[in-house]
Amino acid sequence: MRRGLAWAAGVAGAAWAVHAAPAVTACTPLRRAVLPGLAGAGAAGHVALTFDDGPDHRSTPQFLRVLAEHDVQATFFLLASMLQHDPDLGREIVAAGHEVAVHGWAHRCLLWRTPGATADDITAARDLIAATTGVTARYYRPPYGVLTANALRTCRRIGLRPVLWTSWGRDWRARATPTSIVDTVAGRLAGGGTVLLHDSDCTSAPGSWQRTLAALPRIITLARDRGLTVGTLGEHLGEQAGEHAGERAGERLAERRVVSA
Repeated sequence: MRRGLAWAAGVAGAAWAVHAAPAVTACTPLRRAVLPGLAGAGAAGHVALTFDDGPDHRSTPQFLRVLAEHDVQATFFLLASMLQHDPDLGREIVAAGHEVAVHGWAHRCLLWRTPGATADDITAARDLIAATTGVTARYYRPPYGVLTANALRTCRRIGLRPVLWTSWGRDWRARATPTSIVDTVAGRLAGGGTVLLHDSDCTSAPGSWQRTLAALPRIITLARDRGLTVGTLGEHLGEQAGEHAGERAGERLAERRVVSA
């Protein structure tokens, strides 16, 4: 009996280790050194500007305004749970020339989700983004930057490329300020890098997006002063934008609703 329990515990432990092993890539220094592609390393004279957690009707339009004022296109990693409340804003992001990518449906750590829940979350988010904006996203960033084996398998199956970041502003914190955000980004801002910011406070300290918004012009200016071009991940990685496939995505969403019903 004891041997059987020990064997079962060992199998469960091994399965958990396989499931959770990719989560070590959440360590930014390790990721930059060992897996530069996953960190978003790209063209040497370019920086990819990315935003997580939108679209948010309270804040995202203001980010779009500032980006337009500085003639910059960025990549927005969208939460489907937010997009379903503001579909027009998702379309506005694309109409303004920005790139949309997948941040999942719900902002929940994948370590504690089953394989089926993980696959459904990523796939449904990808399909809703495509059905809403008419563009099939190419990139995926997990909540908290924590990947799992199940997430990687799902991305491979549906054609998403996981991309994290090389530099971030730690802008979600209650004690963050515009200056602290700029200084934190600046410490790792270099050619070939990918910058992470947040255009919504739906998972961050209340009002944190206002400090990020105030920091944004300074970050863009800083990058340009260093001789860097600021743009989307697609430009950064030398890949074409996602295909227009809204109708097919809408069909997949409808099929999923029928099955789940």
